[in-house]
Amino acid sequence: MKTKRVALVTGGNKGIGLEIVKGLASQDVLVLLGARNLDDGMHAAEGLGENVYPIQLDVTNQTSINAAADRIRRDFGRLDILMNNAGISRARPNSSFQDAVSTNLLTAAPLADIRTVFETNVFGVIAVTQALLPLLRESPAGRIVLTASSGASMTLNSDPSNSHRKMFGNYSASKTAAHAVTLAFALALESTNIKVNAACPGFTSTALNNFNGTRSVEEGAREPVRLALIGADGPTGTFSDENGPVPW
Repeated sequence: MKTKRVALVTGGNKGIGLEIVKGLASQDVLVLLGARNLDDGMHAAEGLGENVYPIQLDVTNQTSINAAADRIRRDFGRLDILMNNAGISRARPNSSFQDAVSTNLLTAAPLADIRTVFETNVFGVIAVTQALLPLLRESPAGRIVLTASSGASMTLNSDPSNSHRKMFGNYSASKTAAHAVTLAFALALESTNIKVNAACPGFTSTALNNFNGTRSVEEGAREPVRLALIGADGPTGTFSDENGPVPW
């Protein structure tokens, strides 16, 4: 077991995260399916084969993060891939996507909601990555990938001709910050064997956007999985989708 590459996917029990789990497991990677609720993780892992193990992980809870890191070292002995996938938008389940966006703008969102989104989407990325860096440093080819968003690109959203920028608000701002955090990790680790990249899945239909996306989870998982499996000649410190580089 310990000769296989080991990956951890945060928020791996549904949506793009679950499809990333499937994609990595199909490449003979041992995948730890991270889920805030272990029962949800166990249910999601059913039928996915011997390469998938559910693990309890709440990216907003340091005790949970530390316990997951300890379990990975104790039970699996290594970590080669960290997929920082967990994210929330606070879109209301019974509202249209446009309504959810309009209440997600920084001018309208309660500060408590903004803090909640940033706690998962930004500070969760930092906390999990910091906790697992000791294991990743021991890997001969560590990989860290963020499930990113072109909707959070400051370059694209600063263009007045971009009609999508009306949706730039709480969620998008949090992902912009997550992009910056990911780039900061890449720069800090560029002299090591760890490569750090951000992958845009596109507007994928998931619970995050009340299933209003135009892409399937299979399509959305392609770029994150590709970057998780890049070789020694692969990039670090990049932001891309299936079509190539995306501006930060």
